[in-house]
Amino acid sequence: MKSILSYAVMLLLVVAAARAGTPGEVNEGGLLREATLYGFAGDFRQLSELRGKPLIINVWASWCGPCRAEMSSLDRLAQRYNGKQFNIIGISTDDDAEAALAFIVQTNIQFANYHDHDQLLENMLGADRIPLTLLIDAQGRVRAKIHGSRQWDDPTSLNLISKTFGIKL
Repeated sequence: MKSILSYAVMLLLVVAAARAGTPGEVNEGGLLREATLYGFAGDFRQLSELRGKPLIINVWASWCGPCRAEMSSLDRLAQRYNGKQFNIIGISTDDDAEAALAFIVQTNIQFANYHDHDQLLENMLGADRIPLTLLIDAQGRVRAKIHGSRQWDDPTSLNLISKTFGIKL
């Protein structure tokens, strides 16, 4: 009986650890906390400044193949909708900000990107694997977390964005 109880306790601990996510993670339905976004040109802004309009946040790194694969579709999406029906930003988790900036320049990405040099955003957003894209409503609530690469300007993704934000694209 004691071994069954020990096994059950161990199993519960493993399940709890698997669900724990990252330290300080805001789950779907939760409100994002305030955070400073550090731009690559030495500029910065507060995450709360982006409230009032739905927001797409893409968490990426320059060394991540799937991140690189989806970046051009995010840029096309941004060129079409950014600042109009919603905003789009990228958060680089690169340890080396220069590598991230080189990728942005090399690929001519036009939407705003920020460097998460202290892992605050990586943890808050739950980026235990990347790419991670979050759909945030106008009040700052996490409405969806999508892991993995996709083509963000294809009909399936546009439908997901439209339904999540309650807007017509």
